[in-house]
Amino acid sequence: MTASEVDTLEQLADEDVVRKILEGEIELFEILMRRHNRRLFRAARSILRNDWEAEDVVQDAYVRAYTHLASFEGRAKFSTWLTRIAVYEALARKRRDSRMDEIEVEVLAAGDPHDLSDRVNRNPEQQVMDEQLRTSIEKAIDQLPLHYRTVFVLRDVQGLDTAETAECLGLGEQAVKTRLHRARNILKDVLAVQTGATVEHAFNFLGERCDRMVARVMARISGHRG
Repeated sequence: MTASEVDTLEQLADEDVVRKILEGEIELFEILMRRHNRRLFRAARSILRNDWEAEDVVQDAYVRAYTHLASFEGRAKFSTWLTRIAVYEALARKRRDSRMDEIEVEVLAAGDPHDLSDRVNRNPEQQVMDEQLRTSIEKAIDQLPLHYRTVFVLRDVQGLDTAETAECLGLGEQAVKTRLHRARNILKDVLAVQTGATVEHAFNFLGERCDRMVARVMARISGHRG
């Protein structure tokens, strides 16, 4: 495949990629994973508070999504359909581990991707300070109660709007606004700093971790060919 053909495929909407996969181009599932890895990881980790468990859940979510791809009707956007599956899988894992906090979640369909800009170049001293601040922010977010944490991560870390966050979590929009407001207030008390744009870099999922996820899922779904 030429670079031009790859660029053309990467420009396709999720729904068009899904259609091609259903027509037999299974290798294109990698495009969907690379688009949504960070979003699904953040959603799962906001529930589980454990990187490795979140990665495992996201793998399971992708496999479940692939095996049920034909049931995606396109009445809503693909990314929220994926996010709902990841949330469902994470909550199921949490229930099995008997660590379930109170939250109402219904897995249905919908969504759209939200890409965050890459970090601007900063000198080594600034990068160390950024990393320390990011670590402090992640620890503070982990201390939030689950029903605040999931809303905060989807809204302020991943950048979803209120309506999509509500749809992903099966909540009303007012509940999302209320929980986000309370989460922000709690974090202000925990952190003696203004987080600003730094919060968007919390719980990142790039590079080797992204490649590892893609490789493992593609190996698992290869058994579903034909």
